[in-house]
Amino acid sequence: MRPPVANDAAEPRPRLLVLASTYPRWRADHEPGFVHELSRRLSVQFDVTVLCPHAPGAQLREHMDGVEIVRYRYAPARLELLVNNGGIVGNLRHRPWTILLLPGFVLGQLWSLYRLLKSVRPDALHAHWILPQAMTVALLQCIGIRTPPTLVTSHGADLFALRGRLPTWLKRITLRRIQAYSVVSSAMIEPIATLGVDPRNVLVAPMGVDLQRRFTPCMKTQRNAGRLLFVGRLVEKKGLVHLIDALPMVLEQHPGTTLEVVGFGPELERCKKQVESLGLQEKVRFLGAMSQEALPDMYRRCSMLVTPFVQAGSGDQEGLGLVMVEALGCGCPVVTTRLPAIRELQEGQWPRYLAEPGDPNSLAREINALLDNPAAGQAWVEQLRHSLLRRFDNQAVAQGYADHLSSLIATNRTTR
Repeated sequence: MRPPVANDAAEPRPRLLVLASTYPRWRADHEPGFVHELSRRLSVQFDVTVLCPHAPGAQLREHMDGVEIVRYRYAPARLELLVNNGGIVGNLRHRPWTILLLPGFVLGQLWSLYRLLKSVRPDALHAHWILPQAMTVALLQCIGIRTPPTLVTSHGADLFALRGRLPTWLKRITLRRIQAYSVVSSAMIEPIATLGVDPRNVLVAPMGVDLQRRFTPCMKTQRNAGRLLFVGRLVEKKGLVHLIDALPMVLEQHPGTTLEVVGFGPELERCKKQVESLGLQEKVRFLGAMSQEALPDMYRRCSMLVTPFVQAGSGDQEGLGLVMVEALGCGCPVVTTRLPAIRELQEGQWPRYLAEPGDPNSLAREINALLDNPAAGQAWVEQLRHSLLRRFDNQAVAQGYADHLSSLIATNRTTR
């Protein structure tokens, strides 16, 4: 139950129902928490309820940071493996049998959404990802269930991957029934337009990063020369295999270089075997997943973050790459690759240390250039900080979404 309103005469706050797949299972979970971070900041202006899938060890209902969380079951607990430790697209690829979980996943979300529409009576929906979240809203409409105005936010995998005829048709049908659209980078406007959405109606709004309290520089912490850092899910589009291939060429010029890998996912064993085959066991450390609280110290101590993003065989690619913003917020230079969304980092310009996707030689050249002249990298990071705060800080991002959702609700009320 929600706490009572202190002033009965006060106008009740609008109610927002958020639909998501990737969501923290508990406090300090290592799963990406960007939807929760946005939701808890939106709870300042809205009564926020989140509907997301259950996972082993998670509660079915709880309150966390002012957000009511409802988790639906889609299989026996030990089999609820479709979402976590790699994401839906990654798990479908590496565990093909998990496709059998999809019907229960969609039906569980559909039924839970129907029940929450009746009990919460939200003024608006915010669906993260076109498939399957926004699709369940469209399915309810197809069977005559009235739904509130909906904003769908695409994060990348739902737009770039799942490109077959059936998924593309489902995305097209879904988007026809949704009232508002947002994408996390300008590079996603053209792909969503191919699904029938007028690009003039697409809001570009990234997820946020805590750049004022957590991901900040620390002058007392000294960087370790030659300490490379990788942070992210171990899936194809993150490109870790190409960084490992590039490491021997880096070691030729900088023999003291090491690589620390923070992350988890279905490609972990493949990457470990690759390290062994190259004889890099003494140079590469797999640290597993880390909480958001532990990451700033990692960013502050390393010489650089390397994000060797590529386009996966499924077509999936980064929609934005918030780990880069986290690192830069801590004063850490970034070496990345030439993919469309990367231009968002520097307001439409390519960042300074840019390699070609999937090219270990190009990646090694950029890493070596930064190792050769770390002062130039630090100067570049300092120039970016004001722009990053303005565009990516959690407070600014949340206010932008709050304004958009409030406008959506107001428009719906005046047209009823």
